[in-house]
Amino acid sequence: MAWKKQHPLIDKLHLQPHPEGGYYRQIFSSSYTVRSHAHGEERPALTHIYFLLLEGQVSRFHRVLHDEIWNHYEGAPLRLYQIQQQQLKESRLGGEEDDYACVVPAGYFQAAESAGDYSLVGCSVAPGFDFADFSFIDEPSLSAWIEVAHPQMQRFL
Repeated sequence: MAWKKQHPLIDKLHLQPHPEGGYYRQIFSSSYTVRSHAHGEERPALTHIYFLLLEGQVSRFHRVLHDEIWNHYEGAPLRLYQIQQQQLKESRLGGEEDDYACVVPAGYFQAAESAGDYSLVGCSVAPGFDFADFSFIDEPSLSAWIEVAHPQMQRFL
């Protein structure tokens, strides 16, 4: 969905729409490579992006095959959700009583939303991110579980 709402950080940081929602730009990709434990392919040792979510936008449930660390930079706190083995966990990043970083282990489904006008975060993935290692929920049983057990989370599907 193309958002009509604009934010100065989109231009300042040269952000582009992300397939999961929000805006992003990769700012680092290591020149060193490692083999992925998940599939044996080479990936950069580490990648890092800026990721911006505006009010009303969501980062849809998706998974990455490698560990990901989220860091809060500015704006409202970020609500970060994780699902593993039909357990839903919520973390908040960036508020006075919240953490400023959160780890999403490899293979966990994750989704996010801003708790206010906007949230600017950074995401580091090791081994580095590649869209070939990224997927949305494609398991009908998991989608059905979310719809029944956590109907308020359907907007993240």
